[in-house]
Amino acid sequence: MSVGLIGLGAMGLPMSKNMVLRGQDVVGLDLDHGRMAMAERSGVKPADSLAGLMAACEVVVACLPTDESMVALGRDLATLARPGQLLIVSGTHSLAVMKTLDDLIRAAGASVVDAPVVWGGTNTEDGTLVSLLGGTEADVERARPVALGYSKEVEHVGPLGAGQIAKACNNYLHWVHSVSNFEALALAKRYGIDAEKMRHVLMKSPGDNPTLRNFDRYNFTWHEKDMDLVLDLAQDGGLMMPMAAQTDQLVKSITRAEVKKLLSEDSAVYLGQTVTARESGGVGDLS
Repeated sequence: MSVGLIGLGAMGLPMSKNMVLRGQDVVGLDLDHGRMAMAERSGVKPADSLAGLMAACEVVVACLPTDESMVALGRDLATLARPGQLLIVSGTHSLAVMKTLDDLIRAAGASVVDAPVVWGGTNTEDGTLVSLLGGTEADVERARPVALGYSKEVEHVGPLGAGQIAKACNNYLHWVHSVSNFEALALAKRYGIDAEKMRHVLMKSPGDNPTLRNFDRYNFTWHEKDMDLVLDLAQDGGLMMPMAAQTDQLVKSITRAEVKKLLSEDSAVYLGQTVTARESGGVGDLS
């Protein structure tokens, strides 16, 4: 069985490579010819068109970065899908987008599973992502072996859309940890404790979290999209989530450059305030 993969970007390209390495017959498509060429060198068969990919594949994975691009693709797929085909949506998208895709694809007799992934980074390259699937039991079981081409684990968390909610919960905690990690390390730095050393101490303590372990590797590029989705879900669900609202604002002040400064340089900036060791009143002044 051939598997289609639409979107050979930062996530889709390494995903396609791992699918091939694990024995899957992958047909790829991307608007970027350079990406197509790189995928082909890894064993991915290039599709000459979206129609050609849909004709060749029973299961298709879509890995696109925005709601707008995913809906546009969904409209195109609705004219090309045939009964029995399955669309796996591996990107992070709103519930409204998933509802739109479901309406479009099911009208053609095909079905949809949402399957956003967590971990990213080197886990994408290594094929050790975790896929969070939402859909019917039958659709998820069809999607499972495909998702295991680029994932180490596949979790069925509920009906269609549940995967996106699970991803939102994960992303929320990740950005909360980003803020709390920065503030905790800033506190240590203020009192003269080396922030990088403090990070490694915390990694051995109850305050440990995966975000802390990889704190120096994050680019802080998706927080606005992620937190918008969390807050939209809270609003729609009638939940008060004041920490989410605070995190949405605070995480915008953190950059990879400032994390690097916090961990390895004399000073960093947080909320417009320079964080550096005090000249007096630090740990060394308590004796």
